[in-house]
Amino acid sequence: MASNSSGNSSAGSPPIQNSGSEEDLKNLMDQRKRKRMQSNRESARRSRLRKQKHLDDLMAQVAQLRKENGQILSSINVTTQHYVNVEAENSVLRAQMMELTQRLQSLNEILNYINSSSSATAVGGGSCMFEAEEFQHQGFGDSLLNNPWNNMMGLSQHPIMASAELFDY
Repeated sequence: MASNSSGNSSAGSPPIQNSGSEEDLKNLMDQRKRKRMQSNRESARRSRLRKQKHLDDLMAQVAQLRKENGQILSSINVTTQHYVNVEAENSVLRAQMMELTQRLQSLNEILNYINSSSSATAVGGGSCMFEAEEFQHQGFGDSLLNNPWNNMMGLSQHPIMASAELFDY
């Protein structure tokens, strides 16, 4: 029966003196329980730290993305303003091109009129001058002389002077 006093019981015999063994077992279980609790606390602390670090990383990422978003919006605004400026400049250039095309067409009509007219032939470097009234009377109309672009471009309704040397007779 000395084997039963050590706390090891056989299959069919009840423990005889368990007061010392039970207290040792209870102390051992309490110690294991305290270790588990301490381990769980440490694990929970590590988990909270990981969670806080993840939250901090996400907040830093949000700040970085907001900064990048602001830079992109600024770039878009600058590009949009540049686009608007280029479109306005293109519009002015298109209008100027149309005006210059009309002027070229009118000047070509004048040249054709001069070349076909027997009364306007000049010999030896003379010059030909068309007054505005004569020009309108000849059928060239107000399109060239009274065009509002003339005033905007610094041009006025002065007579057109042409040298005969320009016309290759």
